[in-house]
Amino acid sequence: MNNPIPAPNPGKIVVGLGEVLWDLLPAGKQLGGAPCNFAYHAHSLGADARVITRVGADPLGEEILQRFQDAALSTELISIDPTFPTGTVSVELSGDGQPRFTIHEQVAWDHLQATAAAREVMSHCDAVCFGSLCQRSDPARVAIQSLVSATPTQALRVFDINLRQHFFSREVIETSLELANLLKINEQELPVLAEMFCLSGNLTFQIHRLSDRFGLTLVALTRGAHGSLLISRGHCSEHPGFPVKVMDSVGAGDAFTAALVSGLLGGGSLDEINRRANALASYVCSQPGATPRLPEELRRKIQ
Repeated sequence: MNNPIPAPNPGKIVVGLGEVLWDLLPAGKQLGGAPCNFAYHAHSLGADARVITRVGADPLGEEILQRFQDAALSTELISIDPTFPTGTVSVELSGDGQPRFTIHEQVAWDHLQATAAAREVMSHCDAVCFGSLCQRSDPARVAIQSLVSATPTQALRVFDINLRQHFFSREVIETSLELANLLKINEQELPVLAEMFCLSGNLTFQIHRLSDRFGLTLVALTRGAHGSLLISRGHCSEHPGFPVKVMDSVGAGDAFTAALVSGLLGGGSLDEINRRANALASYVCSQPGATPRLPEELRRKIQ
């Protein structure tokens, strides 16, 4: 992580809930994990961003804490596991920069806990982003679902589904959708849900069916180089994306989600929010790693 450039969205408490880990990329390790990436970018857009996660009592865990401190991100909700190591993921990149992940098991974030401090922050947060990966273990799943349930009624509860390997089930996805009021999904994940919940028709109809079934206020579908689609209560916004030379796409979806949440908390039209989210995601694709520094020129464009 690098020191972010603050942008106006002050006072909003935004929480990334779940895994933090090291992506072991061909060019070296990069700090990652969807909730961590999301919180970093939310912080760079001016939110009071926190991460609720767990690291090991090891050098990799110490380095994560130092990275957070260097980026002016709070470490108060990062607990330390005395037994299990800090999470790591082996990442291979295809010819077009798309990542392939091997996520190692029995790591610290598999034992995430709903601490009193975490419950306190969740009780008055403005938004939380959580996924399916960190719910692969019973302790973390119970903690995450309990913490999301503790958020205020008006909070944005974003389920960034983030399907990885075999680490998901219908039960986890269904419960998470029932807890959420906003779903972020990509074009590879939507067919999985369509089959899981017997959704027929084109992708727009499938999204409407999901929204109706689970009472979602907004669904965001990201489509890689082809941009994104936002559907909210009968309103639709489609953005074609920005042309970019892809360095790697790790973390681009998390950046998109952070800009989406920032825009929804700050107000504005769906079209404008969609544009900003695509602008940030495209920039992240052009840089190595999931959490590059946000240039001031780009910050002005997505304010």
